[in-house]
Amino acid sequence: MRTRQLNHSAYQLQYHLVWGTRYRRKWLKDYVKKEFASSCYAVVKKYPTIYIHTLNTDEDHVHLQIEIPPNLSIAAVVQTLKIESSKRIKQRFKFVRNIYIDGSIWSVGYFVSSVGLNEERIKRYIEYQGKQDHGRTLRLRFS
Repeated sequence: MRTRQLNHSAYQLQYHLVWGTRYRRKWLKDYVKKEFASSCYAVVKKYPTIYIHTLNTDEDHVHLQIEIPPNLSIAAVVQTLKIESSKRIKQRFKFVRNIYIDGSIWSVGYFVSSVGLNEERIKRYIEYQGKQDHGRTLRLRFS
């Protein structure tokens, strides 16, 4: 994990973020995932102190391994990512607009965990999302 610096601080803060689609509907297909990823990277372009290490989706939820500086709250970053991606996805895909006529495409909450010393293990877990299991169980132990 790299050490980052702001004007008066140095930090190593990485998080594993997860949030789902509203009602856990399975519409995050590969072609929608590309638009979601580009919307997330557009947010990073606006806020260059945020850095996305790994991004992946399953059909009904999103995983991100992300660096967020201490001067930004995690909740504010998640809110910005959800708002921007919601706008772009609904603008681009009519079927998503039709599913969620009354508002947001994302569930209200989110899960966040600090990465700590498990950076590589969490990266592998996120990259594995959406792949078929084929009868085998992938066991990742988080200590």
